[in-house]
Amino acid sequence: MHKITSKNFNSALHFGKMPFVFTILSMVIINACATRTRNIALEFTPPEQFSITGEQKMTDQWWTAFQDSSLNALVDQTVQSNFTVKSAWQRLLAARASANRDKANLFPDLDISANGQAQRTSEGETEQISLGLSSSYELDVWGKIPAGVKAERLRAEATLADYRTMAITLSAEVVRTYFRLIEANSQKKLLIRQIDTNQKLLNLIKNRFGSGQIRSVDILRQRQLLESTYEQKITEESRIQVLKNRLEVLMAKPPRQKINITRDRLPPLPQTPESGVPAELVGRRPDVKAAYKRLLAADRDLAVAITNQLPRLDLSASLSTTAENAGNLFDYWVSSIAGDLLAPVFYGGRLRAEVDRRQALKKQRLYEYEQSILNAFQEVEDALIREKKQLQRIQSLEEQVRLARLTSEQLRVEYLNGLSDYLDVLTAFNDEQRLRRNLLAAKLVLLEYRVQLYRALAGRIADKRDRIPKGK
Repeated sequence: MHKITSKNFNSALHFGKMPFVFTILSMVIINACATRTRNIALEFTPPEQFSITGEQKMTDQWWTAFQDSSLNALVDQTVQSNFTVKSAWQRLLAARASANRDKANLFPDLDISANGQAQRTSEGETEQISLGLSSSYELDVWGKIPAGVKAERLRAEATLADYRTMAITLSAEVVRTYFRLIEANSQKKLLIRQIDTNQKLLNLIKNRFGSGQIRSVDILRQRQLLESTYEQKITEESRIQVLKNRLEVLMAKPPRQKINITRDRLPPLPQTPESGVPAELVGRRPDVKAAYKRLLAADRDLAVAITNQLPRLDLSASLSTTAENAGNLFDYWVSSIAGDLLAPVFYGGRLRAEVDRRQALKKQRLYEYEQSILNAFQEVEDALIREKKQLQRIQSLEEQVRLARLTSEQLRVEYLNGLSDYLDVLTAFNDEQRLRRNLLAAKLVLLEYRVQLYRALAGRIADKRDRIPKGK
């Protein structure tokens, strides 16, 4: 559609091959080409439904599904105080201010001037006082200014969607960090129990060694297992403090503030949320909305570039008075009004190149919008399949833990009765302890996959700052 451009108009204007009335008609045709993008035909067909869906209704404050009051308070406080979110909010205010700044171009500029001058010569003193009022206005025949204002407003709306995306991302990071901290506390508690069990077994082996029933190498092996368990406990203690530091910084607090989270049991997995249909997801996700708003803004920028090829009519008016003293200042007034018609004649192809650039940027925004939709679909499907398979993996791990426990118990009895080698006992015992730690880690991964699913399905997070009127 934009192949009908200013090329013919410029050539006619340059070489005088077209009467003025046809020149104006060409301008109207060019302007008509700057149509607005409304309905977008995607280059792919969205799926009719997701592979898995639940019955639990999805809410904006999705973390409340875990029914943890401490987590709820933590997320609410972090979203309000985090510096990254505050920075995103200031970017939104700046974008709204830019839209209001461009909106001012719809109104005339009005200036007041005053001047006083005194001169002293050999003939005496003279004074001159002047007062003036001037105004200028661009008569926007082609709708360039409204198109530019609309583009800035759309960018401000995209920035608001970016802010909401940032809030969702932050809430997901807080929830993940919170669960990782709980899992680390749980791992530490499990390791303490394993250290106690390993110490008791070491004492038992030492007693049997004193009676000459076992070899000294068995004691060394058990001590090595005990030290290995100590080492893992130290690792978890370090991880706990690092995770606490992470939470504190997310809450805009310095590290080492001794955040009080001692819970050591991960919450159960909530019911699977209702994923809805993919078309609803496109209208709900703020990152997709941001891409769409930027596409519309690029469309309006293209309209501005096209109209920049057309003539511009500037109007100006002034009212002034001059007198030799203040008493006569308002006796004589001079008024003037003028109009300037400026038409682009030759710019070395710069205006045409700008139209081409804006056209390419619009297509770029279109492809980015389509890619954001595909990414949204993928994130939901990935989270759904990962959660499904992780549940199966946890079932397998639970069965492995059960079998490892039975194996280690039986081998320990056989060892104490002199029927098996201690190396078999040690291997089985180590396998059981490792599987128990892996099971805890797998349950954490399951919750993280659920967080990914909530984040992929989430819309805006209710925030009191969202209620600030545009431009405020």
